Amino acid sequence: MSFFKQNTFHVHLSDNLYNNVDLYTRERSLSLYARFRLWSDSPSLAGLNKYKNESYTREQLDEIQSTCAARGVTVIPEIEAPGHALVIVQWKPELGLQDLSLLNISQPETIPTMELIWNTFLGWFHTKTVHIGADEYTGPANDYNRFVNTISGYVDEVSGKSIRIWGTFPPNYTEGYINIYKNVSVQHWEYFEDDPYYDYILNGYPVVNSDDAFYVVNKYSGSYPQSVNLSRTFHGDPNDGHGLWYPYIFNMNNDTDNPSRSNPLVLGEIGALWNDYGPNASVYTEAYYAWREGIPALADKQWGGDLTESEFYPAFSQLHPSIPAQNLDRSISSKSPTIVQYSISPSNDSQPSTRLAQIPDMSGNRYDAETSCAFTSRGSLAINSSCSFVTPLSSKGRNYTLTLSLLVNELEDVTNATIISGSDSSLMLTPNITLFASGNYYRLNSSLPLGKPLDLTIVGKGNQTFARISGVEPIGNTSDTQEFLTQIGINGEYFVWAPMAIEAPLKQIGGQASGWTGELLGMNLTSEA
Repeated sequence: MSFFKQNTFHVHLSDNLYNNVDLYTRERSLSLYARFRLWSDSPSLAGLNKYKNESYTREQLDEIQSTCAARGVTVIPEIEAPGHALVIVQWKPELGLQDLSLLNISQPETIPTMELIWNTFLGWFHTKTVHIGADEYTGPANDYNRFVNTISGYVDEVSGKSIRIWGTFPPNYTEGYINIYKNVSVQHWEYFEDDPYYDYILNGYPVVNSDDAFYVVNKYSGSYPQSVNLSRTFHGDPNDGHGLWYPYIFNMNNDTDNPSRSNPLVLGEIGALWNDYGPNASVYTEAYYAWREGIPALADKQWGGDLTESEFYPAFSQLHPSIPAQNLDRSISSKSPTIVQYSISPSNDSQPSTRLAQIPDMSGNRYDAETSCAFTSRGSLAINSSCSFVTPLSSKGRNYTLTLSLLVNELEDVTNATIISGSDSSLMLTPNITLFASGNYYRLNSSLPLGKPLDLTIVGKGNQTFARISGVEPIGNTSDTQEFLTQIGINGEYFVWAPMAIEAPLKQIGGQASGWTGELLGMNLTSEA
C-alpha cells in the first residue's frame, strides 16, 4: 500500500453476514456469523467478543497502527452501528429491531451502549478520524441522524476526534427533519443512498469518494467483480471522451453530477474490498490479488497522475519487483522452471541422528534441505514425529507444480496428519486430502492408500488449485485430477462452489505433531502449472 502511496487503510472492526430477515428465524439470526475484532478484558464488555483468537489486543493494534504510520499509512478504524450491528445485538438482544442487524435507536440503552463501546476503544486509535459505519440503516431517518450527531458529539468530547459515516440519509431541509452535523465527513458508496455532489458537497459536507464503480467482493458476487475494474481508471471521465478518471468524478456518465477537480470538500478516494460471504470464502493472499493491479492504477489517478492504459502495464511491470519488504506473490528466484529437486540418496547410517544431514537441491538453485530423519535401506527418509525434513523455502504462490514422492504407513490421528507445512498453508490428511489455509480446511473427496509408494502432486494454476495422485488408485474419488473448492453460502438461500488459490507449502515434512509415519522418496517444485 505505502509503495503505491495509499495513505489510508480503512478497516472494519465489526460486521456480520447478511441477515436475511425474509428467511431467518430470530434464533438463526442470533447465531449468524458476526464478529467484533477488538479484545478488551473490561467486565463491562464481557460477551461482546467471544473470539479472542480472532481479535486484536490493544498491543497488537498499536503495532499495526505504528507500523503503518512509519510507512505513511493512517489506519481508519470502523465500528459499525446502527446498521451491520448484529454482533452487538447478539450480545444485547433487547437492542435490536425486527431485523436484528439494526439497532433500535429509540431503545433507551442503545446510545449509552455504543458510547460505552467507543469510550473503551477510542484511546486505542491513533487517528484523528474514526468511522462509525452508519450505512444501510432502514429505521427512522430522524432516529438515525440523532444517533450520528450524538455519537459525533460524544467522540469529540471524549477524544477530540471527528467521525466519518457512510452516506445513508442525505440532508433534507424540510420542517422537522434532523440533519447530521457538517463536521461529520461522509463516505459515498452508492447512488441509491445519496448523490454526493448535490446532497452533500453543495451543502458543505466533506466527502470521500468510495463509489461502487471500484468495489470488489472477494471470490463471488452477483453484481460486483472480484478484482478492481482497471478500465474505469483510464476511461472514467464523462466529459473528456471517456478519458482518465480522478477522485472528483463520482458519476462516470453525467459530468453535471460531479464537482470541480479542485473542490476542497472532496477528501479523496478509497477503494473498497469486501469479503461478504464469510471466512471460508477466501484465503488471505486472495485479497492481495484482488488489488494487485488495482491499487497502482487507482494510485496514479488519486495523486493526479496521467498514465494511460497502454502506459500503465509496462510501468507496473517495472515497478512491482521493486516493492520493498514484501513478497505477496510468494515468488521464488530460480535459474529455470525447476525451482527445487530433492532426490533422496541412501546413507550408510540408517539410524536417527542428532546431526543434521544435508539433502542437496539438484535444480542448481542451491536450496539445499536438512533432515534429522534416518535413511532407509532403499534410500528414502523414514518420516515420523521425532524427526523432520526442512527446506530453506516456505511457500510458493501462483503458478506451481509440487510433487511429493512418498509412502504413508500409518496415521496417528486419521483426522489430523500434516504431510508438509509452510507459512501460508499445510497439506494434510484428515483423512481426505486437505489443504489448510487461513484457518480453514479445503478437502477433496479422496484419501491416500496406506503402505504404498505414490506421487502426490499439488498444482496451483492462476486462481485454482488441483491435486493429482499417480502410482496408485486413491481411496474415494478416483478422478485423475481433483480441484480444491470452497462452498459458499449465499445469504441462506443457496450455495455456490468457487475456486481456491492456495500457496504450495514447502517448509517442513515430519516433526512434532505431524501425525504420520512413512517415507519420503523425493520432492520436486516447478514454476509451471
